[in-house]
Amino acid sequence: MTELGRLLPSMTAEPGPPRVDATLAALASAQHGVVSRAQLRGVGLGESSIGQRVTAGRLHRVHRSVYAVGHTVLTQRGYWMAAVLACGPGAVLSHASAAALWGIRFSDSAYTDVTVPRTGRRTRGRIRVHRPRTLPPSEVTTRHAIPVTTAGRTVLDMAARLSESHLENLLDQVERRELTDYPALDALARAHTGHKGAAKLSRTLRTYEAGTQLTRSDLEILFRQLCKDHGLPDPWVNHTVHGKEVDFLFNDASLIVEADSWTYHKTRRSFESDRARDAHLARAGYRTLRFTDRQLTHEPSTVAQTVRTALTPASPRPRTQR
Repeated sequence: MTELGRLLPSMTAEPGPPRVDATLAALASAQHGVVSRAQLRGVGLGESSIGQRVTAGRLHRVHRSVYAVGHTVLTQRGYWMAAVLACGPGAVLSHASAAALWGIRFSDSAYTDVTVPRTGRRTRGRIRVHRPRTLPPSEVTTRHAIPVTTAGRTVLDMAARLSESHLENLLDQVERRELTDYPALDALARAHTGHKGAAKLSRTLRTYEAGTQLTRSDLEILFRQLCKDHGLPDPWVNHTVHGKEVDFLFNDASLIVEADSWTYHKTRRSFESDRARDAHLARAGYRTLRFTDRQLTHEPSTVAQTVRTALTPASPRPRTQR
């Protein structure tokens, strides 16, 4: 039983008007300012009492059988909660609306996405109803007291709508917030082979994850081979420069190259430490170029051209005229 479900019986133990109003206020507060007609009846209000409160402006209709309590100014979460309540038992926020609730994608849609059981209620208005073949309990949770698909299930649902580049951005956001991980997403896609987003998600994960498991020695081999293939000088490897060990050093050009794997550089501490080290070496006269494991894997020509440009002595530039 949910926390709200445990709370409701105790709130309805004394059905007198003052107690009903207090119960209603507590219920609305727990649900971002909205309640359903079934919940109103559950706290002891009959149909005539509900009608009187609507007429008096104490209840304001948001959807059929869903009301804002006391005023009409709802937050976005209030509108999301109202849409879920309007769709009946088992309904959960999903797709773009769920992605917005999880903070992994901005949504300015006028519609709220709600997933319902296959036998669930049909709705109209500004609610977009989805009826998946399966939605296991393990793929449903609550966030900010709103029933919602899990972050992983939300990614799977969005994969059916998004281009691969937009899906990659969604994966970035999920990973940055540490809401799930790639193995879990891959397992989810394999568990839902009939889902419209499963094949795209699996394909994008295979491409997107490439290189993230590379060890330091793997990156060393990869970069040295890149230099050889593109006719670049062979760099010094793991050399100490002014008290800092660097990945690769082109000593004649005072150029340092760092190969960063997200696996080892995704924390704020690592991010700030890298920048502090680059600044320290810059004060000593060294320039640092940083490339990700993904760039080394998928964009070797671009990496090589960038390094070549940095190794080439700069020609004097004409003075800019104001």
